[in-house]
Amino acid sequence: MSIMVTGATGQLGSLIIDNLLQFVPAGEIIACVRDPEKAKDLLEKGVEIRFGDYDQPDTLIQAFSGVAELLFISSSHPDDNVRLNQHSEVVHAALKAGVKHLLYTSFAFPPKGQIPANHVHLLTEQMILKSGIDYTFLRNALYMDFVDVLGLKEAIQSGELITYPGNWLFNSVTRKDLALATAVVLTTTGHLNQIYELSAPHAWDFSELAEVLSELSGTRIVHRQDSSIQHWIYSFLAKIDTASTSKDLERLMGRPVTSLKKSIITFLQI
Repeated sequence: MSIMVTGATGQLGSLIIDNLLQFVPAGEIIACVRDPEKAKDLLEKGVEIRFGDYDQPDTLIQAFSGVAELLFISSSHPDDNVRLNQHSEVVHAALKAGVKHLLYTSFAFPPKGQIPANHVHLLTEQMILKSGIDYTFLRNALYMDFVDVLGLKEAIQSGELITYPGNWLFNSVTRKDLALATAVVLTTTGHLNQIYELSAPHAWDFSELAEVLSELSGTRIVHRQDSSIQHWIYSFLAKIDTASTSKDLERLMGRPVTSLKKSIITFLQI
């Protein structure tokens, strides 16, 4: 069996490979990377390194040759049109190379009904479905990293966590949890043609975040809404479903998701 991970030196990809190494021999893992120099540590661990660039289709067909299971980590390019073209090339290359099982890191709880013209993940899912390749869609919830732009340290200093008004709820999870679940899917059976919504099983709100900040800092932090707050994060959050929840992630990991308290410690450095 051969398992390939694209974007293997990225934040999520590297964590997935770390987990894979706990489940299968290094010789069964192939890292697909744009810069082999960044993958020297993986090579030293016995992981095979192959060059593959989403912008160079010929490299993808060659990289995917002989791969049974391909984990396709979505492009991080800021232009959705470029991303969609890159994704199309990956799916086409997987089909040409004879990949048996294509796993794709999508986004949790996409909109129902007609697919929006700019929804890269749903459009990519449709490409994969049309290809006829056996698939698994790993729909990842919003990374917990988004809290890093909320001014947590400032909230501790001032005693107030100030956010833009709204009934905000969050199903966010850590990359580490997502990486573990993904590695489990890649190394166990029963996942062909399945869709997993990888989110927290319970949503939290800003008041709970303020309580956790109080507990961690030893200082009382209150949550207050203020319509004068200006930050791009709120317009982004309003466009996605951050409230829906699922037990898929915990079921795949075989343990509870990392708590809110443990998740935000790394962003505080206190």
